[in-house]
Amino acid sequence: MQFIMDCLNVNENGNLEMSGCDLVKIAKEFGTPAYVVDDATIRNNCKKYNDSIKKYYDGNGRAIYASKALSCKYMYKLVNEEGFGIDVVSGGELYAALSAGFPADKIYFHGNNKTPDELKYALENNIGRIMVDNALELSRINEIAGELKIKANIIIRITPGIDASTHDFIKTGQIDSKFGAVLETGEADDLVALAVKAENVCIKGFHCHIGSQIFDLEPFEHAAEVMMNFIGDVKEKYGIITDELDLGGGFGIRYTEDDNPSDLGEYMNAVSKVVKRVAKERDVKLPFIIVEPGRSMVAEAGLTLYSVGTIKNIPNIRTYVSIDGGMTDNPRYILYQSRYTAVSAENPLAPQDKTVTIAGKCCESGDLIGKDMPLNDVKVGEIIAILSTGAYNYSMSSNYNRVPRPPIIMIKDGKPTVAVRRETYDDMLKCDMF
Repeated sequence: MQFIMDCLNVNENGNLEMSGCDLVKIAKEFGTPAYVVDDATIRNNCKKYNDSIKKYYDGNGRAIYASKALSCKYMYKLVNEEGFGIDVVSGGELYAALSAGFPADKIYFHGNNKTPDELKYALENNIGRIMVDNALELSRINEIAGELKIKANIIIRITPGIDASTHDFIKTGQIDSKFGAVLETGEADDLVALAVKAENVCIKGFHCHIGSQIFDLEPFEHAAEVMMNFIGDVKEKYGIITDELDLGGGFGIRYTEDDNPSDLGEYMNAVSKVVKRVAKERDVKLPFIIVEPGRSMVAEAGLTLYSVGTIKNIPNIRTYVSIDGGMTDNPRYILYQSRYTAVSAENPLAPQDKTVTIAGKCCESGDLIGKDMPLNDVKVGEIIAILSTGAYNYSMSSNYNRVPRPPIIMIKDGKPTVAVRRETYDDMLKCDMF
């Protein structure tokens, strides 16, 4: 059987397996819910990005992992071994990366409202780049860098005015966005002018990001054209030769069979042609190209295992299959009405001829994994898998209803390894003062 996750198969026992590991045995050994992630799939994705930069940009670039997709020390160590940089968006992610031994000079710090403490922490640790989102942040960076008697290397985030076809909550490139300096209003030009005058910063380049889970090539090509023309404008007005251009991420993945993302090579080829064409037209040098894959690195490498607790059939209305997890380990349905593929881990080859709503255990009617979705005929106690949950599940998990977070089990060389242990009740109370 072909699954949307390439690392999945059905073994001789008829159970679902990931890279040679029986997922039913994993569930029994480590309990449920549990995130299970394939190390080899992530490394293969790293290789695809590295190879594409070598092929389409002659190696003049770098992929940096958008670590908000799945932030844990195991991931920081893995992507460092594969030659990636990383993108962090908080002091906590920065701390985790540095604690994992990630090289500071390959860390890029994003965010629309970094606190003064976070900026100071980043500058004290000499991280590679700080992505400047607005004029106030630029002023703070310049002031802190002056106090530390250093020059801060910055990349200025531009909002290119591109409305990509994706969920409103994950669009970031349109004019009405909390992120970046807007081109059309002149805000971007004003921010560059301020940065040129700032004594304690060094402008290394520009950045844009148009959104997430985007399948079409055209918005990415349009963004590259807009940004390269902006680089040309900055050169003409300020005499600045831009060293770096960060084109962000947002590449779509397969959550269901209906999803049809573009091939990575097709994307890299198309965008590189735009970059090279405009560079020639505007007489600017080819910048060092940065891309920021997150979801596309880890989503299809991971799944979540659950145990079925109850099954409630409301005749002619709906069948609820309730699991031992839900919005605490996967809030994406309640946030975005995200769609997933579900399959029995114990009988994956059985027909998916049941239409069910998979419900979580939280005291919220909206706590669902999916509504009216196909599933095998499952029974109470059966293990089911929700596919493509490697991104934005553990990272967005919470202790709502005082539910402990699940573990992350990494599959490497055919063996399971606990990358993040399951939380305990005591873990959840560590910050309580009484």
